Amino acid sequence: MHENNWALILGGSSGFGLATAKQLAANGMNIFVVHRDRKGAWPRIEKEFQDIQKHPIKFCSINANALTPEGQEEILTKLADELGSGKVGVLLHSVALGNLKPIAPPLSGEDSILCDDEDFSQTIYNMGINLFSWVKAVFKRKMFAPDSRVFGLTSEGNSVVWSGYAPVSAAKCVLESISRSIAVEYGPHGIRCNILQPGITETPALKLIPGHENMVSGALKRNPLGRLTTPEDVAKVIGLLSKPEAAWINGSLIRIDGGEHISG
Repeated sequence: MHENNWALILGGSSGFGLATAKQLAANGMNIFVVHRDRKGAWPRIEKEFQDIQKHPIKFCSINANALTPEGQEEILTKLADELGSGKVGVLLHSVALGNLKPIAPPLSGEDSILCDDEDFSQTIYNMGINLFSWVKAVFKRKMFAPDSRVFGLTSEGNSVVWSGYAPVSAAKCVLESISRSIAVEYGPHGIRCNILQPGITETPALKLIPGHENMVSGALKRNPLGRLTTPEDVAKVIGLLSKPEAAWINGSLIRIDGGEHISG
């Protein structure tokens, strides 16, 4: 089904990105993973990548910065070499790099490091606008398949206030808005764009959010299926949405949380 199609996964060494790489590889799609990790993490990452390569697919990874023009150019050059006559059938933006600081000091008067304008701007670019940057760049190089899928990741923090999450919340709202425009304006070119909203999931990114332990315990109490969302839950949905049968799903926000968001 995916003989000459590739999945370009931005942020694929852990969490949702890694789980999606594994799922799409199992489905027969070639995988190109972009990650940004220190050398100390490489032994674990290499083991994960070796597991992916057990499938009869092509695999390539690059440790580079997907958020800078120079890094993007480096990645796209390597991607072009790997693709050959192939095309990008799936683009997943799973970059989680944002500032997690409060926007107001506590009433106690204690000193705290607060968000400033730059924190907001950088987070909104990294986790919102950068999706458009990648769609534009891949399209300009004519790398997209005739029927291709673009995915971004949001969270319940798009509408619920979590302390210290304000810049990321703003970025998620920007991401969702951009994705709708991509769905409409790139739709005639065969590109579908959807946003996925997982429930609370224990990923490295979650553990950076202040008070994440309370988020986990709260989700466990209210989820009707009695457990947290896993990266694999999300990866399976991406696998389904990447199939030809899902070509009519475009411009949607799809919740993957076992009913967590409707449980009060």
